[in-house]
Amino acid sequence: MIKRFAEASPRLKARIAGIFSLLGILAAVSGEFIIRGRWEFAGDLIAVLCIVAVTLLLYVLFKPVSRGLSFLAASINLVGLTCGAFRWNPRGVDITVVFGGFSCLVIGFLIFRSTFLPRILGPLMALAGLGWVTYLSPPLAHFLTPYNLAVGILGQESVMLWLLVMGVNEQRWKEQASASPKPSPN
Repeated sequence: MIKRFAEASPRLKARIAGIFSLLGILAAVSGEFIIRGRWEFAGDLIAVLCIVAVTLLLYVLFKPVSRGLSFLAASINLVGLTCGAFRWNPRGVDITVVFGGFSCLVIGFLIFRSTFLPRILGPLMALAGLGWVTYLSPPLAHFLTPYNLAVGILGQESVMLWLLVMGVNEQRWKEQASASPKPSPN
């Protein structure tokens, strides 16, 4: 099954990333506002697992643009999710959101440099990252709320909605993948 997924088209992988993003949002909102008690934990766990899946799929999708930056974005996001899992919020900073913001900034740059997604999605994702990074300072985040939240959600989810509905331009993805330098076998 893993081999079949590895051989799947980039458009399918992009759409799956969009699906996991949507499921992650629904689970997070449910866990935050609707479900209470032990089911709240289940909603949070589903949300985190969905975000991990999105992170790994975005890593695969953006490797042709820059393997190193794609790895950096994925690593930043996974570190943030790990901090969140351990409920580590130094001085009230929502570290998961801040790390997600830095990851969005890198992904925004990768989108802008890619040939297989509309360039406008890059600045939208970068704006989302800036919205999330404001949470580095709780007083600043509180002052900017709800605008930073709106920018973050609008920018990030417009990209995920594009991936869900349109996917990527498969021909251009393959062209960029074939033009990117391959790692040496050593």
